[in-house]
Amino acid sequence: MQRIEQLTTWLHALHPDRPFSLAPASADASFRRYFRVSFADGTSLVAMDAPPEHEDCRPFLHVAELFESAGVHVPHIHARNLEQGFLLLSDLGSTTYLQILGRENARTLYGAATDALIQIQLASSPDHLPAYDQALLRRELELFPEWYVSKHLGVTLSEKQHAVLEESFRRILANNLAQPSVYVHRDYHSRNLMHVPDNNPGILDFQDAVYGPITYDLASLFKDAYIRWEEADIMDWLIRYWEKARKAGLPVREDFGEFYRDYEMMGVQRHIKVLGIFARLYHRDGKAGYLKDMPLVFEYLHSACARYIDLKPLQVLLEELHPQVITEGYSF
Repeated sequence: MQRIEQLTTWLHALHPDRPFSLAPASADASFRRYFRVSFADGTSLVAMDAPPEHEDCRPFLHVAELFESAGVHVPHIHARNLEQGFLLLSDLGSTTYLQILGRENARTLYGAATDALIQIQLASSPDHLPAYDQALLRRELELFPEWYVSKHLGVTLSEKQHAVLEESFRRILANNLAQPSVYVHRDYHSRNLMHVPDNNPGILDFQDAVYGPITYDLASLFKDAYIRWEEADIMDWLIRYWEKARKAGLPVREDFGEFYRDYEMMGVQRHIKVLGIFARLYHRDGKAGYLKDMPLVFEYLHSACARYIDLKPLQVLLEELHPQVITEGYSF
């Protein structure tokens, strides 16, 4: 309650002559919370509550400025109070891509999403965001054995299994680090893309952006943990992105087959990480809502490993961890 009182006091100081009401807008996997500030004249803004002892608003502000300069639709910063951890942002509404995506509009919506992604990538410079380097990519992979295998499954890997995981990590990282680098949102998917009237989509949750592999955000977008698509559809959307990216002069692979393999290997890194993150959110933070999304993430991971000889040992390890995959599909 104290945070709400502090936020209300700050907003009153900013808008002393404009009555308003506050209502929860959304929360995310961190300590950040969002409130819709509705004014009597019918307009609205969004207030971010990011307790300074847990969250640093500066990366959000920095990336917002970079992406806004690139011409994409991110929340505009109307006011900031870094000492208390409050930001006042433009309101991108409450309609996420996830809420409205369907077969009839998917090509249009994903077309807009990849257009915006290309704008972000074209604005890239190695000097403005942290590098998505080996140390960071590796740290993310380590969430899998620590939180998913050990904590969630209750399994202790044998020496042989551990060696398989290590070699698989080495091969994944070798591919990831050889890819051309651009700005990477890191969570560019249907829950963080808003359907807005102008300059669609609105883009949220970008504060962890880095400079790294060009296929990462595509893996987030098309191998979305929260919505399943047929592979033929994904292939079509991916080819459309690749053609637009080449025309725009982005450093994608000249051969689509090589580009697709990069995308798959990047997806493997992401899904290994995501399984670890979802397990940590449940076991450490008490957030059980992500458990229902684990089977689809595991399916993405297992299917990609089955397609590439480099990842066959990892496929076998995944099946040892989940023997029911062989006989029952992904219903675990």
